[in-house]
Amino acid sequence: MQSAMQPCDVPNPGAEPVTSLRTRMRAWMPVAERYAYLDHAAVSPLPQPAREAIRRWCDEATEHGDVRWPRWAEECEALRQEAAAMIGAAAEEVALVRNTSHGVGIVAEGFPWREGDNVVLPADEFPSNQYPWLAVRDRGVEVRRVPLRDGRLELADLEAACDRRTRLVTLSWVSYWSGRRTDPAEAADLAHRHGALLFLDAIQGLGVFPLDAHQAEVDFLAADGHKWLLGPEGAGLFFCRRQHLDLLRPTGVGWNSVVQAMRFDQIVPDWKPTAARLEGGSQNMVGMIGLRAAVGMLRELQVPRIAVTVLDITHRACQRLRSLGAEIVSDRRSDAASGIVTFVLTGVDPDEARRRCLAADVVLSCRSGRLRISPHAYNDDSDLDRLIDALRRCRAAA
Repeated sequence: MQSAMQPCDVPNPGAEPVTSLRTRMRAWMPVAERYAYLDHAAVSPLPQPAREAIRRWCDEATEHGDVRWPRWAEECEALRQEAAAMIGAAAEEVALVRNTSHGVGIVAEGFPWREGDNVVLPADEFPSNQYPWLAVRDRGVEVRRVPLRDGRLELADLEAACDRRTRLVTLSWVSYWSGRRTDPAEAADLAHRHGALLFLDAIQGLGVFPLDAHQAEVDFLAADGHKWLLGPEGAGLFFCRRQHLDLLRPTGVGWNSVVQAMRFDQIVPDWKPTAARLEGGSQNMVGMIGLRAAVGMLRELQVPRIAVTVLDITHRACQRLRSLGAEIVSDRRSDAASGIVTFVLTGVDPDEARRRCLAADVVLSCRSGRLRISPHAYNDDSDLDRLIDALRRCRAAA
C-alpha cells in the first residue's frame, strides 16, 4: 500500500506545469479577487468564460428573442460533443439533463425491474443517489445500503451484498462528505462479476479527474455541472452506454424525444436512437451554454493536469491543517485522495467555525459534523494562508 502522504497517483508533470496551470486558471476565476473559495464540492463560482457566454445569451434573448435559437441549439450540441470527449464516450451516448437526480431517475424509473430484484449502494451516498432507488421499492425492488467500516467503504462489503438478483450497483466516484475516491473500473468489474450494471454518480469527480467511461466499463453516469465542472446549476450530463439505451423505458418524454422533433403536427412515438431521447422538452439553454464554456475551459487546461494540481493543493492543505492540530478524516492514500478534505478541529464547533470563516471571506462547508474544504486547481498558498489564519482565530475564540 502506498503511503498516506503521497499526494496523488497521477504522474506529476513537474512543479512548473502545476504552477503555470494554477496561475492561468486563477486569472479566469474572478471570485479569487475577494474570497479564499474552498467550497467547490458544494456550488462553484463561475469562471470568466462561462460568465461571458451567459451574458451573451442574455443580451441575445433580450434583444432578438428566438431569432438566435438555432445558434443556441448548436451550442447545446457542442456541449454534448465536449462532454462526450471528456469522458471517452460517443456523443449519441450523452444526454443533457437538469441535474444528477434527473440522471439517476432516468435509470431508476426506466430500468426493467422485476419483483425480487435488488440494487446495492454504500449507505453514505448523497441523497440524490439514494431517493430515486428507494422510490422504486413499491415495484418489489430491494435497496441494499451497505454500511461503512470506521467511516471507510470496502468494495468487498459491496460485493458481499450482491447476489444473482442484483441488477445494479451504484456509488459515487468521490464521496461528498469524506472525499473518498473509488476507481470506477474496479467498481464496474465488481458489478459485472455478478451480472449487474454500474451506475456512477460522478458529480464530485468529473472535471477534476480523468475518466474514460468505455475503458472503465461504466454503464451509466450522471453529474450536475455546478461543482467541479464550474458550470451553473440546473445543467448536467448523463451517459448511457450505447448497448443499454433500449434497456431503459423512456421517461419524462416530450416533443424533443422523437426523431421528428420539429414536426409538431406529427404525433408518432418514434424515439430518437440516441440518449437525447431522454431529454424530454425544452432545454435550460442558458445553463447548457454556460456549462459548455466551462467544460471547454477545463478541457483546454487538460483534466489530467487539473487532477495533479488539485491533489497537490489538497496535500499541502492537509499538511497545514495537521500543523494546526486538525485530524484529517479523509482517506489521503494516493489511490483514494480527491479534491475534498474533511477534518476535525478539536474544541471548535464546526458550524460556528464556518460562520467565522465566511465572515473572513474564507468559504468552506460542514458535512456530517465535520469541516470540509474542496479547493480547485486555481486555489493557491495565499488561500491556504487565509484558511489557516481564520481557523486559528476560531480556535482562539472557542
